[in-house]
Amino acid sequence: MQQNIDAWWPYIEQGCEAIVMTASGCGSTVKEYGYLLRNDKAYAAKAAKVSGLCKDIAEVIAAEDLSAWKNLGAGNSIAFQCPCSLQHGQRLSGVVESILQQLGYTTPVVSDAHICCGSAGSYALLQPELSQQLRQHKLNALKAAQPDKIVTANIGCQLHLSSKEQPVNHWIELLAEQIDNV
Repeated sequence: MQQNIDAWWPYIEQGCEAIVMTASGCGSTVKEYGYLLRNDKAYAAKAAKVSGLCKDIAEVIAAEDLSAWKNLGAGNSIAFQCPCSLQHGQRLSGVVESILQQLGYTTPVVSDAHICCGSAGSYALLQPELSQQLRQHKLNALKAAQPDKIVTANIGCQLHLSSKEQPVNHWIELLAEQIDNV
């Protein structure tokens, strides 16, 4: 945490507006730096500033006018796996789905969306059997509506859920791919 703060601090002193996170698990942690380092005399104030500047990329995009891209995803059905770190840690449930819908994607409702995919940091290593059961349950729920693609917002979930048979991408990769094809 201190190394990250030190790396970002020159940019903060130059007036950066936000520290944008693309991995929701990382964002959840960085948003907690202020709390985690609250008793560190050398870093408490800096950590609080960093936490205040941290934004998930969905927060940044949701604040923009997306009307020029309203047909970007037309005709595509996207199942979004909302990571625990995004829905519980950052309390940003529905934000990515709203963005995707504004861009013309269809986002089917995923049953049991509040249940973990089984990755949860080291959980997949410490509880492999239960982790695999959760993974299969999540994949079944995501595939139920037969979407064109499955996307998520956290690299741990993406790695845990993805396979050759069923690739899972980060939702920003999806948008980048669609924009490149415009």
